[in-house]
Amino acid sequence: MVTRFDAAGRRVIRDPASNPATRARVIVALILTLTTVPLFTASAETPSAVESKAAALFKAGDYPAVTALYRDLPPDAAPSNAFLRLSLLSYVRLGRTDEALAIYAKLIQPGRPHDVSLLRPLALGMITSHVRDRKEHVRIAAYSALAELGLPETAAILEDGLLDSSVVVRARAAEAIGKAGLALKSGALRRALRDEMPTVRIAAMTALGEAHAADVQQRLLDVARTEDGPEAIFAYAALFKLGRSEKLVDITSAATLPDAETRMAALGVLGRLKRPASLAVLAQAVYDPDPSVRAFAAGALGEFGSPGGVAPLTHAIGDEMAMVRGMAAASLGKLGIKENRPLLSALTRDPNLHVRASAAEGLIRLGDTSAITLATELARHSDPSIRGAAAQALSASADKEALAVLQTLLQDQQPLPRMMAAKGLRKSSDGAIPILVKGLQDSDEAVRIATANSLLQQLTRLSSSKRRR
Repeated sequence: MVTRFDAAGRRVIRDPASNPATRARVIVALILTLTTVPLFTASAETPSAVESKAAALFKAGDYPAVTALYRDLPPDAAPSNAFLRLSLLSYVRLGRTDEALAIYAKLIQPGRPHDVSLLRPLALGMITSHVRDRKEHVRIAAYSALAELGLPETAAILEDGLLDSSVVVRARAAEAIGKAGLALKSGALRRALRDEMPTVRIAAMTALGEAHAADVQQRLLDVARTEDGPEAIFAYAALFKLGRSEKLVDITSAATLPDAETRMAALGVLGRLKRPASLAVLAQAVYDPDPSVRAFAAGALGEFGSPGGVAPLTHAIGDEMAMVRGMAAASLGKLGIKENRPLLSALTRDPNLHVRASAAEGLIRLGDTSAITLATELARHSDPSIRGAAAQALSASADKEALAVLQTLLQDQQPLPRMMAAKGLRKSSDGAIPILVKGLQDSDEAVRIATANSLLQQLTRLSSSKRRR
């Protein structure tokens, strides 16, 4: 209100709004006030409302709707961490791990600790999202990773893999069902005993034998009686696991049969069974006329793990074939006997670079960190297969120097060294986790799968370590 006096000296009170121009300005201001206040209030309430809606949709399993909410956010919006987590997990459920990774980068800024509760489903999603890839080698990579991990929660995916057009995928799926502890109850695995391909039937027999599935014993006896070659050997092995100890004699006898593939199958089984009486058979096999059989025998001796394998492996490192020498070198390292270091040191000067890499791996397993220098040199070689072999050697070490080289190889121009580096990082220290998270963005699908596999193994080991404390 404004107070004025007229010509007679009387006080006059006037309302400014009575002036037309002033009144117009007041009305405009009022309109602006009435429109902006509700908008501001709605904007302040939006994050909470969106988060609540996303939570309800996620609980109902409507993952596309959750991701739609995320995509519809204004560019300048600042969504809550809870909403980002729901969006990330929704993308994972939909198999769209690239989008999930982008959200993870928003949640975990550089320098902050990684979130295991998000990394595990993200890494597993990276693998399972490729089980139906149109490229066979990618599906093989995915099911091979699942076979190594053995996760019960992937049961439906594993049984689905038994219907894949790829023989290798079906075999890996059967192997994974066994590793996941699902063989006893799997009807699909039992049907795989009659798969058209021996490789799949062998994988199914092995998984069921390891699970002590007594109901398939008659089927195994039929295979052992009617089939020849490796399939019969693995039927014997499964029956042995079911308590038919006399089948060890059949496996041992097969190690000297004329067919080389049958001999290799028998030697591989004997190496895994680790029966003391089998050591002599494995030791004799390093003299086999077939180099593939000799290499298989050298590998089986490493699997057997007995100090009695040193003498035959000492003979094998002098073999004329590089693959035999390399396999023998790796097996000497697996025996864990430090007195074998001079034998392996001599192989670091082998004319074949793959043998040198195997010798370096063996020495690293025996605690000789000086072999990391040799592996590092091989990691710079122009041949990608040599760089891959170097990554394999370095995987036996948790040393920071080895970790640094593997990190470099994970950025190699060729996919093979990157894949081998990703595999090598699965057994290193938990300092490899940030490196592996970065590797999830690799341009090659198979490398991303290998990286996710290693990351899951790292996370599992870290979780187990925390529980033991």
